[in-house]
Amino acid sequence: MAWDQKFEELLREYLPFLDGEEPLEADTDLRDSGLDSLGAVELLGSLEGAFDVRFVDEALSLETFATPAVLWQTIERLQAVGS
Repeated sequence: MAWDQKFEELLREYLPFLDGEEPLEADTDLRDSGLDSLGAVELLGSLEGAFDVRFVDEALSLETFATPAVLWQTIERLQAVGS
């Protein structure tokens, strides 16, 4: 899974339990890494601004914010729909 550096940097800001030296894997559990509901809302806003996408209702689910891979795939899908 290849995402860009901006995505990883943004995401890491909301993962307080993920050590800076620890790799962010495609299947890293975001909730286990410290992403809580408030963090998810803040992350959502940051991602929308950074990637010029709008998370539509069906993308606003716990599953979307489960792992970096699922979240990145959602962003890519929203970018494709928006272009």
